[in-house]
Amino acid sequence: MDLPDGCGIEFIQSLCQKHAQNAPVLVLSAWNTTEMIYKALAAGAKGYASKERDDIELMFAIRTMLKGEAVIDPGIAKEILKQLHAAQVQAVAGAAANLQANLSSRELEILNFIASGFSSREISEKIHISRFTVDVHIKKIYQKLQVNSRTKAVHLAKQIGLLS
Repeated sequence: MDLPDGCGIEFIQSLCQKHAQNAPVLVLSAWNTTEMIYKALAAGAKGYASKERDDIELMFAIRTMLKGEAVIDPGIAKEILKQLHAAQVQAVAGAAANLQANLSSRELEILNFIASGFSSREISEKIHISRFTVDVHIKKIYQKLQVNSRTKAVHLAKQIGLLS
């Protein structure tokens, strides 16, 4: 990627602009940082393989590319998947914190009762408020969680860690 007479990313962009339909670009590099891989793929490369691969694996990669498919070295793919998973976990945690902050303590209490299978009437008797007020809280929970049923509210709340 660090060429003696230029930048590999610019070279990929140039190749893709001139020959995108006829010649898919496969990067063969010792640079295996995800940042560099993302840059190469964003520049138009259809594959990325490590120089450490043997001849048979490289032939397979080239044949795969010529069939119009994408190729990413398994070690590199594993690293990308790890980063995607970490980003996903972080996004879910952020969403959970957001939603938890948006739900009042009373709404969280009612959500726990819903998860335990209590009806609106049973919840109202347990926490000594009217059934109408319970239903208002449930509607607010639905709005904040962007769902339209008790089952969906409980499922989402469990997914994002509001319920155990």
